[in-house]
Amino acid sequence: MSVVPVSASPWFLCDGTQAEPGPAARVYCFPHAGGNPRSFLGWQPDLAGVAEIAGLCPPGRGRRYREPALADIADLADAVAHEISTTADRPFILFGHSFGAVLAFEVARRIGHLPDFRHLLASGCSAPSLLPTRRVVEAARLEGREFTEAVGFFGGLPPEVMADEGLQELLLPNLRADFRMVAGYTYRPAAPLCVPVTLVNGLDDPHIGEAGLRPWERECLRPPARHWSEGGHFYFDGRSRSVTDILRSLLSAAPDVGQPGDWHVELI
Repeated sequence: MSVVPVSASPWFLCDGTQAEPGPAARVYCFPHAGGNPRSFLGWQPDLAGVAEIAGLCPPGRGRRYREPALADIADLADAVAHEISTTADRPFILFGHSFGAVLAFEVARRIGHLPDFRHLLASGCSAPSLLPTRRVVEAARLEGREFTEAVGFFGGLPPEVMADEGLQELLLPNLRADFRMVAGYTYRPAAPLCVPVTLVNGLDDPHIGEAGLRPWERECLRPPARHWSEGGHFYFDGRSRSVTDILRSLLSAAPDVGQPGDWHVELI
């Protein structure tokens, strides 16, 4: 299969500042429910010269808003796995947060054969075998203000959105669609992932705890590494280094990845 430049793929957003051939590695980033893949581009300066950030932009979202959206996680994972297979021209890591972590996990299951796949970093997400949670299923059934208030539990909705029904009508359809996608998720047991797995979570996240993380061990050949950060579900808001420092560390330990000097790593 011929390799397509990631910048030519409609599925991924990059900041375009990386000189060709670019950094020695890439991080494919999967946003949370209703999230904007462009937000990951703000992490690029932290990884300048180390890794290229590629934010997932599926059909029906962002610049692809005119395209029919996929409504099933398995179908979306199939499509993303194919697209990564065609763009993977260097060692890479998958990073996903919350809904994005579930999707990244399902993609990881499908691309374990790729020689450049180095690591899965799952953030803000209970073990897939425990999903969907009852809270997500109940929230996915709601409409209007009731839905807004239900998802407010997870954080990430600015106060101006919570207070303005007009903004909600504009911004929440994608969030509602993602919640319904997770509510319809069916976990299926499979062989453990061949790549290492790292879990990152906020210490004050109200719905991620030890009981929800422990079953991740069944998805891995060896127990996943764990990191905790100050903050809640969106612990990395305004604190990108809480993720990018870990990414630097994982890339420095991965085989066949260039190791620029003067890296400063603070594991949380």
